[in-house]
Amino acid sequence: MRTEATKGLTALTMSQVTSRAGVRPDTVRYYERIGLLPTPARTTGAHRRYDEDVIDRLRFIRGTQRLGLTLTEIGDLLSVRDTGVCPCEPAETMLERHLAEIEAEMARLGELRAELTSLLSGMSGDACADPLPGAWCPPECGPEGGGG
Repeated sequence: MRTEATKGLTALTMSQVTSRAGVRPDTVRYYERIGLLPTPARTTGAHRRYDEDVIDRLRFIRGTQRLGLTLTEIGDLLSVRDTGVCPCEPAETMLERHLAEIEAEMARLGELRAELTSLLSGMSGDACADPLPGAWCPPECGPEGGGG
């Protein structure tokens, strides 16, 4: 039985939405609470009923999360999208920023890799290379008891 609130809607159940969108019910409820999904219509028994559009919206959210966007950024894009305007321009700015962050992190990881490789090569054999004074060996194992 449909209430006034669900007339004209496809009236998908939570189970149908979650299975079609590939998300968990608690994810859907969370997205509703933070405003990424509109509040669904309810049956007289207080069961949620969703419009078919919620599937596309959930897929959009999940896809943009895979690109590294935050829920706040996704909300901003959805706000633009909800006006009927393509969110490509603001998305481009966000994606460029995330790409720069990834490139900076890759550079940092490359430097860390080089440092670890150097440390490991200095650890072979009897001489234990100490990258920072007192960091690896106890005082009695290093030269002059200095931990190196």
